[in-house]
Amino acid sequence: MNHRLWPSILALAGLIEFLLVGLGASAQATDAVRERYQKIEYRIPMRDGVSLYTAVYLPHDASPTKRYPFLMQRTCFGSMPYGSDRYKAALGPSPTLQADGYIFVYQDVRGRWASEGRWTNMTPIVSDRKKAVTVADESTDTYDTIDWLLKHVRFHNGRVGLWGMSYAGFYAMAGSINAHPALKATSPQAPIADFFREDIHHNGAFTQLALLAYPLFGDRPSGPTTKPWFIDDWIQTGKQTEFAWHLGLGPLANAQRYLPNNTFWQQTVAHPNYDAFWRERNILPHLKNIKPAVLVVGGWFDAENLYGPLSIYKTLKQHSPGARPMLVMGPFGHRGWSEETGHTLHNDLYFGDSLATYYQRNLEAPFFHHYLKGAGDGKTGLPKICLFDTGLKTWRTFSNWPASSAHTQRWYLNPNGQLSKQADDPSSFQEYISDPAQPVPFIETTLTTEPDFSTLFNYMSADQRFVSKRADVLSFQTDILSGNKTVGGAITVRLKVSTTGADADFVVKLIDVYPPDEPNHPYITDPQTQLANYQQLVRADVLRGRFRKSFQKPEPFIPNQITEVTFQLQDVLHTFKKGHRMMVQVQSSWFPLIDRNPQTFVSTIYKASEADFKSARHRVYSDSAIEMTILP
Repeated sequence: MNHRLWPSILALAGLIEFLLVGLGASAQATDAVRERYQKIEYRIPMRDGVSLYTAVYLPHDASPTKRYPFLMQRTCFGSMPYGSDRYKAALGPSPTLQADGYIFVYQDVRGRWASEGRWTNMTPIVSDRKKAVTVADESTDTYDTIDWLLKHVRFHNGRVGLWGMSYAGFYAMAGSINAHPALKATSPQAPIADFFREDIHHNGAFTQLALLAYPLFGDRPSGPTTKPWFIDDWIQTGKQTEFAWHLGLGPLANAQRYLPNNTFWQQTVAHPNYDAFWRERNILPHLKNIKPAVLVVGGWFDAENLYGPLSIYKTLKQHSPGARPMLVMGPFGHRGWSEETGHTLHNDLYFGDSLATYYQRNLEAPFFHHYLKGAGDGKTGLPKICLFDTGLKTWRTFSNWPASSAHTQRWYLNPNGQLSKQADDPSSFQEYISDPAQPVPFIETTLTTEPDFSTLFNYMSADQRFVSKRADVLSFQTDILSGNKTVGGAITVRLKVSTTGADADFVVKLIDVYPPDEPNHPYITDPQTQLANYQQLVRADVLRGRFRKSFQKPEPFIPNQITEVTFQLQDVLHTFKKGHRMMVQVQSSWFPLIDRNPQTFVSTIYKASEADFKSARHRVYSDSAIEMTILP
């Protein structure tokens, strides 16, 4: 295995702490935890007889007169370090909460690491509650764990909170369905909501970079373990560039040679459409009548889980108002709000100082304190919605999202390259040749670096100048803006297209074009970077054309027939400042973030052959438009 990849691999998987413990880099922090907390390990029985490994960190000063609430994380990525004499480097989601004092609980979910049972990705919720008396899911496992903790751990105050980031965010949300009465507050942070729309998929297109993570999501050895079993199965990529390795892989069918025994890969290949397998792993339909208070957290630049927090918040707002859902979105990549970096940057862009600490101290800590230690009546004094404007670089609060004062504005993609409020002759168009053998890179560094997950973290605000002059990328931009324009909410893409092929992907990007006199900020690390004329990616996504009508029933394009392709880009809060321009780019590959579309219609792209991949000419007609939600 290429050990240079460990930092980014572990960051992706939520295993940063595993790296720290393994390197012995956290001795001082571990001593600080040991001085204040006692660690106790349990195997807690579930209703079906399966026992789950659980580590409890109890404050030394806990007593009959000084009681603490529980704050629990359930994870599939391991509750290491294992052993009652080995302590974590830090507890809870932030230093503020660790200092405030809780009974911290960590649990391996069933079938992972030290817990018994059978593992399945995104465990389907048992919707029939009569069956849930004997059949387990993440909701019942959480319920049974809480019930056991209340009866067997001393000096608690009877209240429980859940939190988790990334996959653990899913477990936090799932544990809040049909919740134990003692569960008072939950914070799903960058939670997965639907595997067909995030992490490994984007609107039906496969996230090819995720191939390298599949060993993490495959089956565990036959029984509980405290060792990282997946290392021997890791894909060896050698020293090629990231772009070259993925292109050299050829069709996705060739990934089978790297993942021959990986159950999750076999499931992915077997279910190319949004069938029952994926639908039963969608948590959103189950978020009704949620009782605990919910703090949903995400990052505007989270390449893995942006759909999750936004969709979970909106679903809770509609179907579980009693959960008093609260939404926080900051200028962070995946998990960025959990670790203070001082100067908050994403890629070349600087957003301010100590933004993670602001969130931890002023939003997260008061939320848990109120519901687990305070009055718990919902009168938190906190904003319902706290979002960071990535253009003005400031926090803003709202009572509704999108804001009640917002209105929709439509901008047309005119064939002269203008992004205009007026449509041109609908028969006019721009066209380009999309060649699967020469796909458009999704980020510039993929052309020079070895395969590395850090490119996945960075692309969501990356400079787009490196592709702007390609013949297979169409660019449309406004005149120089005479005043600020704030886009706040979802973005709807309405394309009118035709193709000489029978299938096609359409990637649409919204870009902030900086003025030629934009100065560099003092924290730029690459001396070659110039913010003058920078083209900052604000939001982008892809629609696999076969799914333009239905994710369940793919359909081919009729060659040369004008067809509507409509889809949404995820929400933003971004102010395009006076003197900047708005730009929209359209292309049909985004590699290797997204796998290549063969552009011939095959039953499943996971089994397409090399001969299926063919060039095609795509036309984008001038009545194509992008609709944006504009705030006053």
